[in-house]
Amino acid sequence: MKRPVVITGMGAVTPLGEDVASSWQALVAGKDADVPLELFDTAGCRCHRAAVASLPPLAEMRPKALSRLSRASRLAIPAAREALAAARLLDSAGGSLLPVLPLSVSTTAGGMAFGESVLRNALARKHSHLLGPAARYLPHQQILDLQQALRFEGPSVILGNACASGANALGHAAGMVSSGMADCVLTGGFEALTELVFIGFDCLQATTVERCRPFDLKRSGLLLGEGAAFLVLETPEHARQRGATPLCRLSGYGHGTDFFHLTQPQPDGQALVEVMRRAADDAGLAPREIGYINAHGTATPVNDSAEVRGYRTFLGESLDQTRISSTKAAIGHTLGAAGSIEALFAIQALITGNLPPQLNLQTPIPEIAAALVTEKDASRPLRHAMSVNLGFGGSNAALVFSRHEN
Repeated sequence: MKRPVVITGMGAVTPLGEDVASSWQALVAGKDADVPLELFDTAGCRCHRAAVASLPPLAEMRPKALSRLSRASRLAIPAAREALAAARLLDSAGGSLLPVLPLSVSTTAGGMAFGESVLRNALARKHSHLLGPAARYLPHQQILDLQQALRFEGPSVILGNACASGANALGHAAGMVSSGMADCVLTGGFEALTELVFIGFDCLQATTVERCRPFDLKRSGLLLGEGAAFLVLETPEHARQRGATPLCRLSGYGHGTDFFHLTQPQPDGQALVEVMRRAADDAGLAPREIGYINAHGTATPVNDSAEVRGYRTFLGESLDQTRISSTKAAIGHTLGAAGSIEALFAIQALITGNLPPQLNLQTPIPEIAAALVTEKDASRPLRHAMSVNLGFGGSNAALVFSRHEN
């Protein structure tokens, strides 16, 4: 028998805010974080803009320890701390009340900025600046930083299957809880903007030099972003024993790989349809019962058209009754963190009844126009919400969140 999974805490650092409340308030107000990129030199690129997050202060850390953290860790630690605090799992000294806490996290670049720093210093012959960054350029360094900053240990896993990584990290964590492998798991994703990734997307001509317009006929590419989001998943019984109040249930999860193309989704959207059906079946729901979908919606020509076909097939006649929006127009595409941040936004929509509007629409794709969230229908009561993500290599994932019945 599968054990139910509830979410008791959430935390986030996004380009719109340094915590969940400020990020959500700006998102539903229709704001975006599209700014000139100044973290590194973009001379020679087509695109010179991104959605950049402000790093929250970590006042409890000494300056030397702070200087050793990668930008990715600077985003991840405050988001994870907020999630633990919201779940009533943080002690007065800022450490985890659970000394052993499993981790399921996602990223694509990890601490790549450290590697870039090593290369720059080597080229500039600054040999005295090579050893420190090189020693901390480990694939699991951010996990070690999280465990040290929040004072816990335990088994951990890093998922890195492109832009579906965040959703799959949550799905893996839910599987640990539902199967009895763990009673409580800290899960989420983090991503810091790096020069290699930014220039790589620019070389693919996947980034836009205009506004990011998901599901618009005039869409011309994505906006890259950065951020982190973490959630605490546990059984209702474990939460009840601690006196914690569940925010909602993670009721369904579906994932799969379509093997169609390295960087393009299957054009008919059937792979996405399959994972949405798996997630809905896992939750015991019919597609028409899902009131809101936080879409992947990158605003690239190929992705959005495939997604639209997928939603039309999955939802059928109920498409016009469901509300859909992509929040990447506001916070950018956060890659390995996207599935976690966007899942958090779907949960916020479920809890508050407010829906993130679809920004920058000029000429919406006709087949989905009636379902896109506008200012006129930016609030509605929800019982179930979904978040979907598609990644390079054909990775697809969907999560369903449902109201928790006490």
